[in-house]
Amino acid sequence: MPKVRRVDRAGYAAIAALLFSTTLVVAQEVSLDWQQQMRQQVRNQQLDAALVTIEQRLNSHPQDLEARTWHGRVLAWRGRWTEAETEYRRVLEQAPDDTETMGGLSDVLLWQGKPEEALPLLDRASSLAPHQSEILLRRARVLRELGRTADAKKQFRQVLAFEPANKEAERGLTGLAEQTHHELRLGIDLDTFNYADTAQAQALTVGSRWGRRWSTRLGTTFYQRFGANPGKFFASSGFRFSGKDWLNAGGALANQNDVIPTNEAFLEYGHGFKFDNPWVRGLEASYQQHWLWYRGAHVLTLSLNQIYYLPQDWTWTLTVTGARNGFAGTGIEWVPSGSSRLGFPLYRRLTGSFSFAVGSENFAQVDQIGRFSARTFGGGLGYRFNHRQDLSGYVAAQHRTQGRTQNSFGLSYGFRF
Repeated sequence: MPKVRRVDRAGYAAIAALLFSTTLVVAQEVSLDWQQQMRQQVRNQQLDAALVTIEQRLNSHPQDLEARTWHGRVLAWRGRWTEAETEYRRVLEQAPDDTETMGGLSDVLLWQGKPEEALPLLDRASSLAPHQSEILLRRARVLRELGRTADAKKQFRQVLAFEPANKEAERGLTGLAEQTHHELRLGIDLDTFNYADTAQAQALTVGSRWGRRWSTRLGTTFYQRFGANPGKFFASSGFRFSGKDWLNAGGALANQNDVIPTNEAFLEYGHGFKFDNPWVRGLEASYQQHWLWYRGAHVLTLSLNQIYYLPQDWTWTLTVTGARNGFAGTGIEWVPSGSSRLGFPLYRRLTGSFSFAVGSENFAQVDQIGRFSARTFGGGLGYRFNHRQDLSGYVAAQHRTQGRTQNSFGLSYGFRF
């Protein structure tokens, strides 16, 4: 009998070992199945489906750090940056030395306009993996965003020391070498009418960036229009709250005249969006209020502007404006207008654009306010000689009611330093 018991015990042990190994193999296959499925969905750009696969895995295995890391990664690709940040931080609580997760979290923080929070993460990641190029590249991007140009150059050079053929590091170093902070622009505009003499305007503008957040723009314009020669000085300042939000404000003063506004003021708020979409890569939307005071009239314009960033460096701009006109001795009326502009690359440094507008132009001259309707067709070309100089020009034809027409031509030269 004892022999029989020994055989039974050995048999039970063998069966238990077989069951354990079978369970382990099945678990491994299940783990591989969800990862293979998810990776295939990511390769096919089926990010929503990939999220479902990952979340099903997390429902059954909430402690799976690999699934949680992928969850943060795909959420980030979908533009759900706040959720991705939360997920990445949960992973780092369990795996504080995971440099890949640190890199993903730093990307999300940078996209949310928080480079100052991303830098300590990358400092730690680079100390753990001092020769990992991807970490060093991320750190160089953050340093560049923070305006620490010298440190960013040093980091890009360090990447090139490890990988001499790294294209992003080469482009980053070249871009920093070409970085400018000021732009001087000279422009001239010419308008011809079938009911009045030719009008001209000459403009001088200086734009400056004073760091990562502040920018200013100063300029003056001289007009020769309808027998008058007024001059105008304008100034504006912009502040970026983050990488996605900005506020601009400014105004203008002119000598007493009957052609252009004697006083102007404007306020604009804008927000940027990034999309995981093959047709629209991003959008900048802004709202602007613009007050214009003429001798004997005042105008308030409310404008919504949207710039869509399309593939292959194409852009589409759409603007809708409502103008509240008030004249001395008359009532108040609202006048709508709108415009659209399509920009596109042509050849190397040459770009082009087409535009169309309905209603008044920009209410910046007295002949652009009042009771009339118009259609304007236009086009432009721009050529960039190098990173410091460019030349652009435009033509436009406007057809107004009562058989009136206006043809406009303009040319401007910009120099950055």
